[in-house]
Amino acid sequence: MPAKSKSQQKAAGAALAAKRGEIKKSELKGASKGMEKSMSEKELHDMASTKRKGKPEHAARH
Repeated sequence: MPAKSKSQQKAAGAALAAKRGEIKKSELKGASKGMEKSMSEKELHDMASTKRKGKPEHAARH
């Protein structure tokens, strides 16, 4: 699942780093904390590796 915005991609990257043990889980805030708990490492990797070109800084709310 690709990221819809730059901020979503950054949160996925932080959650992925915590899941891999590169940073402490206690350092996560906001969306990245929920992503780390609910998504697999592969899902986080796919979201974090999305191309940034053309992405808005924040996703539009519905």
